Amino acid sequence: MVGSFKDYLGTSHVPTTNARIISLVPSLTELLFDLGLRDQLVGRTHFCIHPKDQIDAIPSVGGTKKVNMERVLALKPTHALVNIDETPRDMADAFRDAGIEVVVTHPMVPDDNIDLYQLIGGIFGASDVANNLVQQFEIAKARLQILNLSEPKNVLYLIWNEPWMATTKNTYIGNMLSLINWHAVTPGANSSLSGDAARYPEIMLNDAGLCRIDLVLFSSEPYTFTQTHIDDFRREFPDHAAKAYLIDGEMTSWYGSRAIKSLGELGEFAKSINS
Repeated sequence: MVGSFKDYLGTSHVPTTNARIISLVPSLTELLFDLGLRDQLVGRTHFCIHPKDQIDAIPSVGGTKKVNMERVLALKPTHALVNIDETPRDMADAFRDAGIEVVVTHPMVPDDNIDLYQLIGGIFGASDVANNLVQQFEIAKARLQILNLSEPKNVLYLIWNEPWMATTKNTYIGNMLSLINWHAVTPGANSSLSGDAARYPEIMLNDAGLCRIDLVLFSSEPYTFTQTHIDDFRREFPDHAAKAYLIDGEMTSWYGSRAIKSLGELGEFAKSINS
């Protein structure tokens, strides 16, 4: 289709400048603002928290996994932004059944942000701003790579407690970490798992597994790890106490426009640990 943009599933979307968009992905909501598309955004989830000084003016339709369809339909959206990892398939299908055009995204590596900017900007009439974001992203990535931050490190990146869950290298988070030569590993994970369970497996924390790890990172999301968790870990595993750090989950997992800022922050974080 001439003049259209294909999303992650290969669905073609014709450009429009008068869309009514609901975003079911917090990082995409922020991207819409940074693309200058605030006036086309009519709904978002209650997990969409950026930009903090503007987001409250956009009605919430529920969470990322479950929405109030009556509220969605009342907003008369023409488009819905979703993500393979974050949006249940039946919810996306319900939007399509209601006549809402669903734009599917699935960034897996940092460079996927380039296509993401051009996809969203292209569909909704903000290609010039999208191209500017592409330039900013490429500059930020080049600056990070010039730093040549560290020797390779094996990293256990924790995302959940009770049970312990971690992220693997085959995720957006894992690929962000690889930019600074950190490699996500999951000691004790079931090697026979597939799908999301393999990419975000349950693990066992023990001394044997931790001996393979250089850093244990406790993320601020989706589970909100705090200093209390760090302190508990250090008491339970004193031989590995120096490996434990809190990390901002938005810095590693939020694709979209935030990735530009995150590339610089990730470099600073790595330098603070290496110093």
